[in-house]
Amino acid sequence: MKTIKQLFGKHPFIVAWVALAIGMVAILLWASQGAGLLPNQLAAIVAATVVLAAGCVWIISWE
Repeated sequence: MKTIKQLFGKHPFIVAWVALAIGMVAILLWASQGAGLLPNQLAAIVAATVVLAAGCVWIISWE
């Protein structure tokens, strides 16, 4: 737990990006279960979701 606090203290936006990306990808995978996507389509959507999470954290950092 101390390591996570130190990491968050040094790199708060990277930790926020990782946490947001994990949550968004989890919701994406849950929501797309019955969509019949091919593996390469799902991989592309997951990659786009991770980039979107980075963009969201970047915009939040503008304050």
